[in-house]
Amino acid sequence: MGLLGSNFVKAILKRNEQVQIWNRTTSKAAALEQFGAKAFTDVADAVRGAEEIHLTLKDDNSVNEVLELASKALLPGAIIIDHTTTSKQGAIERTAKWREKGFYYQHAPVFMGPGNALEGTGFMMVSGDEDLISKLQPGLSKMTGKLLNFGKEPGKAAAIKLAGNAFLVCFTAAIRDTLALSKSLDLSVGDLSSLFDVWNPGTGLQSRLKRMTSGDYTEPSWELSMSRKDTGLFIDAASKTNTELAILPAIAALMDKWIDRGYGHNDWTVIAKDTY
Repeated sequence: MGLLGSNFVKAILKRNEQVQIWNRTTSKAAALEQFGAKAFTDVADAVRGAEEIHLTLKDDNSVNEVLELASKALLPGAIIIDHTTTSKQGAIERTAKWREKGFYYQHAPVFMGPGNALEGTGFMMVSGDEDLISKLQPGLSKMTGKLLNFGKEPGKAAAIKLAGNAFLVCFTAAIRDTLALSKSLDLSVGDLSSLFDVWNPGTGLQSRLKRMTSGDYTEPSWELSMSRKDTGLFIDAASKTNTELAILPAIAALMDKWIDRGYGHNDWTVIAKDTY
């Protein structure tokens, strides 16, 4: 269950619904009995008689392992709702596999932290069997601020979750390099905050995405050669203070590749040209 699953349990209990729980670390499940949950030491006992089973685990392997252990006690026609961040292919395979066994598997990954799970806020994503999603929508909507349906394709929600997490990872790494560079330039966190208080580059995300995937980079707002020049300044400033940069050197190499291909006078977003 972890932090996310534990708070899902607490929120469900607040709605006066019965919850049977299991966790590989028994004490984590037992700790929730004070809120009204019934904890089991065997996952098969926990799922016995349940029409809906919610999973919040680590990865594909842990999901497959736990479901196999639970399978002997699953109620015929039971619905398995998996909130785990997994591979796209894993979600597709489990959807088909468990349907063949007489059960329903619905992947429902989330952009939610523990606080969101407790408060019923954030975002939950689904895709696949429309009739199943329609049946589950009222209950799932209570668990999140926004339930996003990405259509009939099993695995689409898993893919969206991975793409979103990739952005978060890159975004955080970019902030890390910005902090490192700022330190080498004798700028404080307060200096950065004062800039971002008045200038929020995040508001340009949608327009940047559109520009990067348009296929036309011939009317630059910032030429690739000039952005590469500035990137060189970043790297040089950091090197003078022996400051390690995580992603800017890789970006410089990518820019060099496109400049070598003859795109130096194009808009710098041309570095996305071979992605779409």
